[in-house]
Amino acid sequence: MVDSPGPTRQKSVKHLKDKDSPLPEPSLHETLIVVDFETTGLNPEQGDRVIEIGAVAINRDRVTDHFTSLIRPDFLISREIEQLTGISNLHLRDAPLVATVMEKFVRFIGSYPLLAHNAAFDQKFLESELKHFGRPRPLNFGCTLQLAKRIYPDLGSYKLESLVHFKKLPTNGQFHRALADAQMTARLWLAMVSDLRQLYGLEYIPFSLLKKACKTSSEQIPELFHQAAREARHNQIDTTGHLF
Repeated sequence: MVDSPGPTRQKSVKHLKDKDSPLPEPSLHETLIVVDFETTGLNPEQGDRVIEIGAVAINRDRVTDHFTSLIRPDFLISREIEQLTGISNLHLRDAPLVATVMEKFVRFIGSYPLLAHNAAFDQKFLESELKHFGRPRPLNFGCTLQLAKRIYPDLGSYKLESLVHFKKLPTNGQFHRALADAQMTARLWLAMVSDLRQLYGLEYIPFSLLKKACKTSSEQIPELFHQAAREARHNQIDTTGHLF
């Protein structure tokens, strides 16, 4: 990923509608929340905290809503994190505290399935922040990184930036900012679903199957989706009495 330009000062949570955000073709028919966190380090168990949340809701192939906020930690962030993200201690000085942001974020994500690039990282930080907030809960995460490894097994890099360029997705060149990364992850997910639908002749691929694919070896992926296609055709015959 590339370093992003410095942010403008952000004092409050932004939770806005995106009514016309064109995305690739797949039809998910269910709402997913794509999340990305910028953090003070790599390990919440050692005291690292989230300093920026970015999330987008996707439904029926489009971004329908988004959420973004800086979060003020109770300590100064390192120079390394400032350089990586473009977020400075000055920007965080007037940001809302985590309790204020998490209250709104919990309402935003509801009980929807969640999605992230390298989801294990984002999941452990979200679990930690929810615990700090006093609202621990089970989380249902899918991972674009793991899915990409299964369906594009011969790529040299699975960084978000590399996959965005591989799929020739539109980008403003900004990475390592939470909302921009969440938006790119959403586009990548929908592009990968589109590839799978076209390759295996599936009209609809449920999140549960895509999540299963994330834990399936690349060698077994074709059989997984061929079986799903056979079951879809069988269900269509049972429902209509014919295929077309």
